[in-house]
Amino acid sequence: MIIQGKDSKGNRRTSSRPSSPPRSRSSRLTPPSASLLDGEPVTDRERSSTITSLFEDLQISQDVNSNPRSFPYSVKQQCWEKAEKVKGRDPDRWRRDAVGNIVFRKLVGCPGCLCHDYDHIIPYSKGGKSTLENCQVLQATVNRSKGNRTELSRADLIQRSSYCRVAGRDMDLIELSAYGNVRHTEDSAGCRIQ
Repeated sequence: MIIQGKDSKGNRRTSSRPSSPPRSRSSRLTPPSASLLDGEPVTDRERSSTITSLFEDLQISQDVNSNPRSFPYSVKQQCWEKAEKVKGRDPDRWRRDAVGNIVFRKLVGCPGCLCHDYDHIIPYSKGGKSTLENCQVLQATVNRSKGNRTELSRADLIQRSSYCRVAGRDMDLIELSAYGNVRHTEDSAGCRIQ
């Protein structure tokens, strides 16, 4: 077999390698029954026992991490339920975060003003648990600027909020595009979009 190419300076070079003998189709599909391990022939059975012995001391823990970094789904559901409701809006879709910003349920983890995160009140990096008691819905921008600090006051967090003035019609359009319909609660005023 002859290989042609260029070296690092752009000069043409040619090298030849011995080509391997042609193999039949059946020999390409079936692996050889013996191989070399440290220069000694090894059969499939010996190879299998060698591999097994490598993993004998390996133990897989059945214990699930009792404190995962992210909140479990059930905790996120309950955290959303404990957040303040937005008057006249479906509470399954709209809530207020811990500092009063309106957030939309389907917008999670994005940087927009209606987006939210599930925040560790006591940061995970400082020993905070991923439990309902340590969870709050927080506008994503506020959560990112908060980081792992605990000394920030509510006023500091409000200043870090992405200001977003959203009218009822805007909320209807967002809801319509995300869910295909608009749902209001009993205490809503104004027109209903059908």
